[in-house]
Amino acid sequence: MTDANHQDLILDQFTRQATVFSTAAAITDEDALKMIVAAARPAYDDRVLDVACGPGLVVCAFARYVREAIGIDVTPAMLERAAKLAADNGLANVAWHHGDVYSLPYDDGDFTIVTTRFSFHHFLDPAAVLREMVRVCAPGGRIVVVDDYASENPAKAAAFNRLEKLRDPSHSRCLTLCELKGLFGTAGLPEPDSTFYELRGDVRGLLARSFPNPGDDLKIIEMFKASALDDRLGIPIHVDADRIDYAYPVAILAAARPA
Repeated sequence: MTDANHQDLILDQFTRQATVFSTAAAITDEDALKMIVAAARPAYDDRVLDVACGPGLVVCAFARYVREAIGIDVTPAMLERAAKLAADNGLANVAWHHGDVYSLPYDDGDFTIVTTRFSFHHFLDPAAVLREMVRVCAPGGRIVVVDDYASENPAKAAAFNRLEKLRDPSHSRCLTLCELKGLFGTAGLPEPDSTFYELRGDVRGLLARSFPNPGDDLKIIEMFKASALDDRLGIPIHVDADRIDYAYPVAILAAARPA
């Protein structure tokens, strides 16, 4: 698949997801947002950039602690949601930019904190995006990457990625925790500090904010049910009558750009 074709999938999925994604309890979780802010260790004079900012929740969480917070995303519908969120919260120190995360429209060292959440599994080349994040981060500034991660077991990781690709055709690949951490070294960063939480929910709710191709929702439900018996997806799953609960493991990885 070419970058252009993949970009079209992202635009299609996240234009349709803009409202349901931005209001989902798992995405708006205040405790999780506080953990991300804490990992970045913000100070009042910081300038924050959130890459692939989506509906602006991370930017708005930082805005209360820093001088300025900016979000950049490729999906106009997401940026509209972000602007509304900031206006509803009376935040004046935020800005929203439409642009390409592989070639960020900022000068070297423009920001002191650069973050991204739930984006790396959508990128065909997450290492290239991380290098851009490092470039626009000032020496001594903090880089924070937040994403769910796949099992270190290759078969379970492959099954989980098959499921996620069915659920969201713009999904590229969920990395393992070792792979996510390894990206930091390839981008010239030290071993990241790690904190963890779980993205919990039920499959019916998950599918309500997803837009799989017709018929794939039934395949997804069967994959979750099967994994409850044999752990083929490598994530915690509990089935109770018609309800299927899941817990996606999420890592918050933070490192300082060397001075």
